[in-house]
Amino acid sequence: MARFTLREALGSDARFLGDMLVEASEWMPSRSRSRVDVLADPKTAKYIAGWKRPGDAGMLAVDSTGTPIGACWYRLLPAHDPGYGFVAAGVPELTLGVVPVWRAQGIGRALLSAVVAQARASGHTRISLSVERANHAQRLYVSEGFHTVLAGENSDTMVRILR
Repeated sequence: MARFTLREALGSDARFLGDMLVEASEWMPSRSRSRVDVLADPKTAKYIAGWKRPGDAGMLAVDSTGTPIGACWYRLLPAHDPGYGFVAAGVPELTLGVVPVWRAQGIGRALLSAVVAQARASGHTRISLSVERANHAQRLYVSEGFHTVLAGENSDTMVRILR
């Protein structure tokens, strides 16, 4: 079993969140966009630009040496500049990334559960995300109570109710 702990994401974690944003967007090994390209793209950069703003929250998974190995966070995005998983103003949009060698060891599930709890504790009633259908993470989201509210050409926008 993987040995890791979770801790709250801090403002100083912005660079690692950028790394995990790249992992989340370039999850398929055949993809070729570099870190620079992903973070320069305004459509993806909005998920971490200026981290940690009021309303941002998240968790990091760290290994036994304290090295970050995964992150999950959410951010409120405005209707005039929505993200891929935007459903409504006031509904935070979630991002999840795990270092490839640490995947399939329960880290993503632990991070997701912790961030859902953070969102609930902050008074949010829903949380959303976007996931490509070919991504194995979609099964994780379904198993954790997310359901599709909008089907795109290759991806789905999913929501979890936080009652």
